[in-house]
Amino acid sequence: QVQLVESGGGLVQAGGSLRLSCAASKRTINGYTMGWFRQAPGKEREFVAGISWTDRTTYSSDSVKGRFTISRDNAKNTVYLQMNTLEPEDTDVYYCAAGWNIREVAVTSRYAYWGQGTQVTVSS
Repeated sequence: QVQLVESGGGLVQAGGSLRLSCAASKRTINGYTMGWFRQAPGKEREFVAGISWTDRTTYSSDSVKGRFTISRDNAKNTVYLQMNTLEPEDTDVYYCAAGWNIREVAVTSRYAYWGQGTQVTVSS
């Protein structure tokens, strides 16, 4: 089982930056596809970005492309989400997720393990 703990959320002004971290414990994330999702109250969880294990190919949603970057450090068992040029519309709870050998990286049901989430609030 993989346990995931997100950190790095907070309050930032529009145009600012944050870096989220997702630390895995109990098992290495080697071999796992890692993803970041976000969710607002009353809405479905939305894919933000994903990164494969095999070739480290990255994926991101159109709404964050060019602003957010996902990366991973397998030696540290950690995944990051660098968020730049933040907008008030980016305000959400952000979740880290892990799934084994996922091809459909944007599909929430493909991920077996989830963190508890970290709140990101962007003020205008």
